[in-house]
Amino acid sequence: MNAILSIDWNGVGNKIWGWLTSRTALLIYAGLVLVLIIAIIVRVIVAEFNRVAMLKNALEGDEKGERQEILEVTRKTIEEELEPIKDLAYQSVVAPQAVKGVKGATSVTAGAQSETEEGEEDGGSRFYMLTEIDKYYEKYTPPEYDNDLNLKEICEEFRNYSAGALKLYYDIEDIRRFIGGLAVTKLIILQGMSGTGKTSLAYAFGEFLDNKTVVVPIQPMWKERTDLVGYYNEFTRKFNETTLLYKMYEADYNDEIYITVLDEMNIARVEYYFAEFLSLLEIPNVDGRNLDVVADKREDDPKLLQSNGKLRLPTNMWFIGTANNDDSTFAISDKVYDRAMVLNLDKKAIPFEVKEYGQKKISAKRLEELFKRAQREFDLTDRNLRRIKKLDEYMIKTFHITFGNRIMKQIRSYVPVLVACGGTELEALDDILARKVFRKLESKNPVYVKQMADGTCAYLDELFGENKLPLCKEQIRLIEQNV
Repeated sequence: MNAILSIDWNGVGNKIWGWLTSRTALLIYAGLVLVLIIAIIVRVIVAEFNRVAMLKNALEGDEKGERQEILEVTRKTIEEELEPIKDLAYQSVVAPQAVKGVKGATSVTAGAQSETEEGEEDGGSRFYMLTEIDKYYEKYTPPEYDNDLNLKEICEEFRNYSAGALKLYYDIEDIRRFIGGLAVTKLIILQGMSGTGKTSLAYAFGEFLDNKTVVVPIQPMWKERTDLVGYYNEFTRKFNETTLLYKMYEADYNDEIYITVLDEMNIARVEYYFAEFLSLLEIPNVDGRNLDVVADKREDDPKLLQSNGKLRLPTNMWFIGTANNDDSTFAISDKVYDRAMVLNLDKKAIPFEVKEYGQKKISAKRLEELFKRAQREFDLTDRNLRRIKKLDEYMIKTFHITFGNRIMKQIRSYVPVLVACGGTELEALDDILARKVFRKLESKNPVYVKQMADGTCAYLDELFGENKLPLCKEQIRLIEQNV
């Protein structure tokens, strides 16, 4: 009893309290709390997993039944949609796969059949779409064409139809330049601010002719002609056909006028993906314009495919490229500009009312005949030929720029057609000289061009008459302002 009383309980209590509040004790407390929290979290997670498992087991039977019902409805819907075209169903399966032991089992890529598992082809053509065109044209009857229209009437009828049917309004001068460009080359470039109707103009012309325009959206990664016409797939043993290839092949069967729009053509390098077309369009003999498609010809290939696997570039197809000049596009090279006709659409036309309008069927043969007749009847006058020769000498001496044989040929093709469309000879000269000759000043030293601007504009007034070539002078002043 005395021993107990002799103990210093205050000291013992202080020691115990000191230990309980020490750093070591606090760490132990924290560890115990952490273990407790982890245990609670694990318990909650396990309980949630168990609940989900129970719900999954409870709903598994219902979901299986619902999926089966959906698949059955989908199967019936597909069968109903395929019924009208059951003759083509065996050539239009979703993915290329082989079915061993089943004769005639088929699958396609881009609408073509694949081969069997043993590697043997099922007998279908590697060109599904083109062979379908062959079948269609076995019973084709050409339409009746409106062959009584002249070039001026075509321009006016086209303008009225665009305004009346499509609510697309264009100045008659732009319509004349568009039709005149068709007489010069198969490639026309439409330039101008966004919203001025570049793509719409080409689209409207196809609607006017009752032969819908083909619009090909150019992709930034395109680098070769296969991006335009397709390629042979070594895996499926079929040709991946494009809409452009389809339309080119169809155009070789008839005399319709085909318009193909290369939309945003300079979002990729035109000199890459369109290089073979540019070369072929330069060949004078149209029968020599043959585009490589495949390396050989097979027995079941399309009828119009030549023995060397080439396809004739149709003479009744024109390519209309739309171009914007901004940071997302490439500059169009002189190689392309020299081979094309350029039309600038810088402003919107004023809307006007039209009482009578309608579509017209004009054959490509008839259009070419009108072009040749205009070139005979409205050939350049001797006076303007002398003026052009003097201007050529001045441009060589002053800027080291010459017209060249190609540009002279284009002038003699373009000017008479524009006159036949309702324009004047000087208006036509002003337009084509501005686009083909004075545009080349952009590649010259801008400071030197600015120094010579006043003298060049004065020479044009002296040679052709005061303000008779406003577009040429505008081109010079534009370069001068940009310095």
